[in-house]
Amino acid sequence: MGVRNQTPVVEFILLGFSGIPNSHIYLFLPFLAIYLVTVLGNLMIFTLIQMDSSLHTPMYYFLSHLSLLDICISSVTVPKILVNFLRQQQTISYHECMAQMFFLVSFTGIEGALLAVMAYDRYAAICKPLHYSHLMSPKVCTILAFATWVWGFLHSLIHSALGSKLYFCGANQIHHIYCDLPPLMKIACNDAHINELVIHIASLFVGGGPFFVIILSYVFILSSILKIRSANTKRKAFSTCASHVTVVIIYFGNGSLNYNRPSAGYSLAIDTLVSTMFCIITPMVNPLIYSLRNKDVKGAFRKVLESHRKLKRHHSMN
Repeated sequence: MGVRNQTPVVEFILLGFSGIPNSHIYLFLPFLAIYLVTVLGNLMIFTLIQMDSSLHTPMYYFLSHLSLLDICISSVTVPKILVNFLRQQQTISYHECMAQMFFLVSFTGIEGALLAVMAYDRYAAICKPLHYSHLMSPKVCTILAFATWVWGFLHSLIHSALGSKLYFCGANQIHHIYCDLPPLMKIACNDAHINELVIHIASLFVGGGPFFVIILSYVFILSSILKIRSANTKRKAFSTCASHVTVVIIYFGNGSLNYNRPSAGYSLAIDTLVSTMFCIITPMVNPLIYSLRNKDVKGAFRKVLESHRKLKRHHSMN
């Protein structure tokens, strides 16, 4: 009764950048640059895949979904951070907070599942080459992609339903740079043990499940590659997996630090750094990894530039 008699919180204060004096002056331009690079980089990859028929394969179909997801993840957090820098006031309303949490959990859950599907695609291509066209037919690819989005949104619905049951009656300062369930549970007035239990179970299934599929896929992939006698063929097989493995390590490494680290011994500065790496830096890095390490993407980009030059030359001659 004592909790319910108090006025509920309608706005939260985000303390993630409070340790940086005049943070709005020094951080607005870097965060704006990161956001622009993230959106433009991922949009470039998505557009190249749609335009170049040589990239109309299962691997690049899933990569186009990954690019869209990285734009979504960054757009859930960074624009609000930029607005708050301009306003010089790090606040977010209760409803904005719940919406941000829902979409952030959805998109990050989808990305983990999508990375598992991409690992299965590499397994099918390297370990089952004769059956690849059947295993990864357009219909199968569409079903797998749709399943990853359903997977992420269902996972988020559970967290959001539990998060909506949290009651905030006094403290409204969130030790984070955006709204997420773990920091919200710390300032809730009512018991959040069920939420904490669900987070650990979700980490086991939603995070651990895709990670297990990825590890299992690469065990079979590595076993198949080691049986190949040609050094050149081995190198090509490894190169097709290199970008994906790099993205997997970055995503699951940062995700594990963000959600599964112990609360004791971590400062607000470390929390801010880890959350920035997970939801802001990672979406920017992914397109760079795939464009810098992938000959097909670089080749498609060169073809687009060449066609643009020819078109420009044609117009200038006319």
